Amino acid sequence: MTDSKSNWTAAGHEVSDSIELNPETAALAAAINLPSGFAMLAEDPDFGPAISIGMAKVEKLLRDALANSDPLIDASSRHLVEAGGKRVRPLLVLLTSLLGHGVTDEVIKSAAIVELTHLATLYHDDVMDSAPLRRGAPTAHEVWGNSVAILAGDLIFARASVYGADLGPEAVMWQSRTFERLCLGQLHESIGPREGDDAIEHHIQVISDKTASLLSTSGAFGARFGGAPEFIDVLREYGEKVGVAFQVADDVIDLSSAKADSGKTPGTDLREGVPTLPILLLRQAADAGDEQAQAAVALVDSDLTSDEALAEAVAAVGAHSALHDAWKVARQWADSAIEALAPLPEGTVKQALISFADAVVTRDA
Repeated sequence: MTDSKSNWTAAGHEVSDSIELNPETAALAAAINLPSGFAMLAEDPDFGPAISIGMAKVEKLLRDALANSDPLIDASSRHLVEAGGKRVRPLLVLLTSLLGHGVTDEVIKSAAIVELTHLATLYHDDVMDSAPLRRGAPTAHEVWGNSVAILAGDLIFARASVYGADLGPEAVMWQSRTFERLCLGQLHESIGPREGDDAIEHHIQVISDKTASLLSTSGAFGARFGGAPEFIDVLREYGEKVGVAFQVADDVIDLSSAKADSGKTPGTDLREGVPTLPILLLRQAADAGDEQAQAAVALVDSDLTSDEALAEAVAAVGAHSALHDAWKVARQWADSAIEALAPLPEGTVKQALISFADAVVTRDA
């Protein structure tokens, strides 16, 4: 009897204890473009090479994890990895590991875990939102249909879990708790606030679970597997707070930019009826009698199927002070994240984390 498993590629299951770069993937190191706030790392003679080579190894591990001998499975699961992205979460893992003994193979695996977990949620989010584009490319469900996209997301999470098992029960627990929060955040967003709940508090909790939880775990992974466990709690708090700032800023940018460099259509959340902080603040102003807000809310609640109607609603929201007020909230969360870093030793790592928190709320896209 033939072993059925011989027909399948055990992608991600046979990763070497030593993650080495071949000539092709070594070229990734030279192509790493650090997100806003992390640019100072490239100038550091010690940390710069550690980050660029480490990120190249993460990229190799992501591709190795998702490669499969079945062409459809291979193409669908690698779709978003090859579309690129800022890789903020794995970068945060690598950066925080430098508070200890630096970028080891365990650190690289944990960085792959957070990025794979993030990618898995994007497949599911795009199906739920019927999003046509992600990172400038057609979404997986647009190419292969909802069923393949959902299962590809499940498969990617399974690959992340394999790496977690390689690192031990603590890593498995952290990843599982994080994925639980990601799911709860999505569920609570879908359900909406219950009667008597504060809509804005409910929203902040949703984005804390949906976005900040994975950044929080990224910081913790870097400290844990980089050999600086005394900073785990500090970096969890930083990741949580900078994650809220990041998402609120993203929501503002989606409504204030003339174009979306990420490939996401401006006003996508508006069209899908997804509550964001600027819209919640706008509704709050409308309820208080603000006539400009009331006119904008009427456009937001109208049929936004056409691009013209969507653009009109986006412009109306952008003209109201609610958008500026949302920026102020993002700034407050970023400032609180920076304050959380007080226990860290002075140096390049701390300064890079501070710069990233600043960049989150000063970027244009």
